[in-house]
Amino acid sequence: MWPFSSKKDPNALTREDRKKCWEARDSYFSCLDNAGVLKPGDETKAGACSSENKAYEQNCAKSWVRCSMSLFVHTGITLNNSTQIEYFNQRRVIAEAQRDRLAQANTQAENTKR
Repeated sequence: MWPFSSKKDPNALTREDRKKCWEARDSYFSCLDNAGVLKPGDETKAGACSSENKAYEQNCAKSWVRCSMSLFVHTGITLNNSTQIEYFNQRRVIAEAQRDRLAQANTQAENTKR
């Protein structure tokens, strides 16, 4: 017997849900860039990006809750929405660190060639 139903899961993410989440995330991260803030959440001290953060958490949390519910139904695994938003936030910090290391390596390579 095939383990998956042919019926459409009402909790499954739609392309539109994912698009809204990514757009809200991009808008929020762009605001953080403009404010000179690397780590999401640190902007609250400066009072910046509150509307972008609200849209980001609303759109992405809603979409990730649906995804988590779908994962739970199919695999028994459940994830909470704050964990998923933290994933995006941590990826931002990690990506910046990777860019810094790459720039440093390129500078060292240029100096070695001389």
